Amino acid sequence: MQLVRQKEQRHGFRSVRASVRVVGAALLVAALGSACASPAAEEKPAPAKPAAGQQPRAEGAAGALDAYVERVRKARAARVAAAKKWGLAQPPIEAPEPPKAKPRITTRKGFETDGTGLPPVFTTVPTKQKIVFLTIDDGAEKDPALLRMMSELKIPYSAFLSNYLVKDDYGYFKKMQGEGVTLNNHTLTHPYLPGLDYDDQKRQICGMQDIIQKQFGQRPRLFRPPYGNYNEDTLRAAKSCGVKAVPLWASEAFADHMEWREWDRDLHPGDIILTHFRGKEDWKGSMPDMIRLVMKTITAKGYAVAKLEDYV
Repeated sequence: MQLVRQKEQRHGFRSVRASVRVVGAALLVAALGSACASPAAEEKPAPAKPAAGQQPRAEGAAGALDAYVERVRKARAARVAAAKKWGLAQPPIEAPEPPKAKPRITTRKGFETDGTGLPPVFTTVPTKQKIVFLTIDDGAEKDPALLRMMSELKIPYSAFLSNYLVKDDYGYFKKMQGEGVTLNNHTLTHPYLPGLDYDDQKRQICGMQDIIQKQFGQRPRLFRPPYGNYNEDTLRAAKSCGVKAVPLWASEAFADHMEWREWDRDLHPGDIILTHFRGKEDWKGSMPDMIRLVMKTITAKGYAVAKLEDYV
């Protein structure tokens, strides 16, 4: 008889816990519905301020959820406003959280050298998420509007710099770095590397590593050879300078068109997009014109832009 009562007590306790979970879920749904209501909904009175020397009272679960939903709403409204300001028909799609463990990067088939243990050369990051990566090369054009546009739209990108083009204004790229952009290596003077011997290639790559570390406080892990041309000496030299990977690209963005490496002329999960720091003197438009075109393409195809260094 006592055993029966114990079973009934355990069953009752489980029922109570289940009821608590149901009630909690109902409260969560109600809070979400309240937070997503129209602006005309009745405003809650402001909480009373704590007395001097006292800590403010902690919000309940519903209040914390309301605050979170309001932050998300404001962030999305800001992205819509920024898209309108910069001439985008749609705001950029928000990228998912980066993976806790970075994917294993291997050299793309057909891009191998005879050497082993060298930095991988690739055009696409292995992922199933609908994300692509935007990278900008060289450093000739230093358009302040680009910095404002990318910051306001919250579009991540990576820069690959050549010293002969950036040395007249390191401050521009310092501002870029302050917005969370990683500054990577694109050699000192942008030569055709396979035409140089190993020592000259090493001077080009390691010299730029030293300059980026001196000017910006961080030694790059990523290196892109000029024109996408390299040989085994290039990869050996890059490895000796601390380079871990050599990202190339799957497509290239200009101010008035896109060019594609793949036969289907389309984006794929993990594709790397190349463009350049150029202005109206070099192509048919400005840096913001190029961003408008490439983001129109990316967003229309349902992709978000993620930060390359979060995956490589």
